[in-house]
Amino acid sequence: MLPLSLLKTAQSHPMLVELKNGETYNGHLVSCDSWMNINLRDVICTSKDGDRFWRMPECYIRGSTIKYLRIPDEVIDMVKEDAQAKSRNRTEMNKNRGGNSSQNQRGGRPGGNRNNVGNRPGQGYGGPGNNAMRLGGTAGQGNRLPHAAKNRK
Repeated sequence: MLPLSLLKTAQSHPMLVELKNGETYNGHLVSCDSWMNINLRDVICTSKDGDRFWRMPECYIRGSTIKYLRIPDEVIDMVKEDAQAKSRNRTEMNKNRGGNSSQNQRGGRPGGNRNNVGNRPGQGYGGPGNNAMRLGGTAGQGNRLPHAAKNRK
């Protein structure tokens, strides 16, 4: 389960956020983004020492300042159920397609990638002597132009 999918599911649920500086924020998650910046509503902030409290209608917390999040178990269960449902759907979709494990899912040739030019060493991209040809050089076997032999003395 991915942290961002967990946070997306936790929207409108209560959570506790502890920051790297020791402050804690208790509130309901309104939104989050891909940097884990979060908006909370009905927030109670507790100081690092635990002796001061503030009530705020809402607050914004930058994701890079978060030490950890505490989320209700029911949210975690919901994410697990969603992941299992997606897994079942993928399995059913592959069965309906008549998927064959020897071919890729896009109906390619068995045996691999169409960009794979040759299977023997020295053939295709990445073989010895072929880097010079791709880069436009003349070093390496088989990379000379046909007229090069005529002009040599």
